[in-house]
Amino acid sequence: MDVTSSAPPLRPPAHRVDPRALRWWTVRALLTVGTALLVQVVGLVLTGEGWLVGTLVVTALVGAGYVVVMPRWRYRVHRWEADEEAVYTQAGWLRLEWRVAPISRIQTIDTARDPLQRVFGLASVTVTTASSAGPVKIEGLDADEAAQLARQLTEITQSHPGDAT
Repeated sequence: MDVTSSAPPLRPPAHRVDPRALRWWTVRALLTVGTALLVQVVGLVLTGEGWLVGTLVVTALVGAGYVVVMPRWRYRVHRWEADEEAVYTQAGWLRLEWRVAPISRIQTIDTARDPLQRVFGLASVTVTTASSAGPVKIEGLDADEAAQLARQLTEITQSHPGDAT
């Protein structure tokens, strides 16, 4: 007997993150690469070591690729969905991760906005469960949408019996 035939097919979650997440990830990548380049330039100026020019060039080339590719790839991959049964996420850019957090296992729901997210009007929602895999995180949501999602999940979890363990 095939027990998987009645199971719904595994599919990507329905919702993409906000398009502004693309710019947010790009700026974060620029800040990371810029910091690495600055440290190397300071090292070159202070030591005068010629071999540091080679590391600077490699960092600039790899960093440029990272700034161009990573945000676009993440935007294509990152998805989320929440319903009466579970919270579903798909995330990553080098390592793709699909997570499903059953509503009955949710312990806490948090929203967060770092300074750069505030500039872009974005927020993150973190759903903590009893899982050893850690929390389910949805990054790059519109701030109002994130607050609404947190309210919705709070209402759903309160209506489900159980101890979330």
